[in-house]
Amino acid sequence: MTASCPVSVLIPTRNEIANIRDCITSARFCAEIVVVDSLSTDGTQAAAASLGATVVDFHWDRRYPKKKNWALANVPWRHDWVFILDADERMTPELAAELPRVLAAPPCDGYYVNRRFQFMGGWIRHCGYYPSWNLRCFKHRLGRYEQPGANADTGSGDNEVHEHVRLQGTSGRLQGLLDHHAYPSIAAWVEKHNRYSNWEAQTELAGLDAAEEDAGARLARKRRLRRLARALPLRPTARFLYHYVVRAGFLDGYRGYVLCRLMAFYEFLSIAKRREMRDAPPRP
Repeated sequence: MTASCPVSVLIPTRNEIANIRDCITSARFCAEIVVVDSLSTDGTQAAAASLGATVVDFHWDRRYPKKKNWALANVPWRHDWVFILDADERMTPELAAELPRVLAAPPCDGYYVNRRFQFMGGWIRHCGYYPSWNLRCFKHRLGRYEQPGANADTGSGDNEVHEHVRLQGTSGRLQGLLDHHAYPSIAAWVEKHNRYSNWEAQTELAGLDAAEEDAGARLARKRRLRRLARALPLRPTARFLYHYVVRAGFLDGYRGYVLCRLMAFYEFLSIAKRREMRDAPPRP
């Protein structure tokens, strides 16, 4: 497939040599691919450049903006449209066929894309992990990731993870999927969610995840429900039951059971870290 789709792909990376080749290959139909890299030491930059991607260095000073927002504001994009693609994601052939057709005459300013997650050798179809709609393709001048608190270091790294895109315009949905290979092993899931729980604890403690007027009705509702859930007793158990029973994780078999148990553990980590942060003595 020729690179004919008028969209610039943003791939944020740090030591992604295991993923970067397949990621870029899945997006080769796009007219521009930019890898914004945080000082990788495993050959990610060289591999990306060898596949024709433009590589941009990102040096984080532990303040905002983080990597994606910095790239949206500072990379000299060749096209109005940008597609955010994580290194562990792959554009499916269906999405590759749909995107040029939609962007030829786009009725919206941005598009949500649905992701399916690979876990323990199979696709997760339930558990609250699917469907998983994310605003990934939009006119770069109209979208920025939210920044939860002025220069607050949430301990989750230099890249936006849980933050959502605020789009100053209209949005629609694409039918083609993104394949997400985030968790090649249980160990990888635990390592990532250990970092993510820092974000959960910090934002909860500081009240930075409150629903804001410009967050969008769906996101605001989700965050209100999240805050209400924090008042429940036995939160880890409640979260397991939510993912496994309410969101039908049991239909994913053993891998669904394991994933829902891990989500309960993630909830426990977030609670324990929040208390640790709350009770920590002030720094001198």
